[in-house]
Formats: sequence, C-alpha cells, structure tokens
Amino acid sequence: MKSMSMLGSRKLVAFIATRDLGRAKAYYRDTLGLSLISEDEFALVFDAAGTMLRITRVQEVAAAEYTVLGWQVPDIVRMAKNLQKAHVSLQRYPGMPQDELGIWTSPRGARVAWFKDPDGNTLSITQF
Repeated sequence: MKSMSMLGSRKLVAFIATRDLGRAKAYYRDTLGLSLISEDEFALVFDAAGTMLRITRVQEVAAAEYTVLGWQVPDIVRMAKNLQKAHVSLQRYPGMPQDELGIWTSPRGARVAWFKDPDGNTLSITQF
C-alpha cells in the first residue's frame, strides 16, 4: 500500500508559465528542439526526453531569480555553443567565476550554464 500512496515511482510533469503561447512554442520547439505533443488555448505540451513539459498560459509571469528547469547534457561546451548559435544568450552573474562561454564549475565539479526563456524563466544546462 505504501508504494501506491507515494510519488517516487510516478512520472514527473514539469511546468513553465508563459504570457504568450505562440512565442513559447517557437522558443521551446524551434530554438530548443523539444517535440510538441499537443496545444490548446490554455497550454502547450512538449516531450522533454520522456518528461512531460507543460507550458501554461498565465496573465502575468512571476519569473523566479533561480533555475526553474534544467537539462543534463553530456558535453556542456558543445551545448553552450549550440545555444549561442541559436541566438540564446548565456547568463553571467557577478561574483561567479564563469569561463568565456558563461559556464561555471561548482566546487564538486559539475559545470553549469544558465539562460532565460522569452518570459524570463531561468533555465540551465548541467554536465555532471
């Protein structure tokens, strides 16, 4: 019975807010390369490597100052360069030692770069 009441074995659904579904669709599908599964007047649904990403239309986006969605990547340098070629600007943060591409190396060795979607949501790529 315990396993039926816990969420550890259930598939995760990720959510992002947007004011403009058309702009979000172009960004997540065309710029980032996610597969669009469905859309209606309320939300877009993407397949993010087996995880459902639901981008929901809202009146106002309260963009967080922290990462709300991120991807694990095998080669962060290649992915950072690919994002830049797609006109995605990697974020720079004062006081954080980031390399020429904007990649930060954590004390434990993970390498991270951040970027924002058109609504100001902070997204990231990480190589562990």
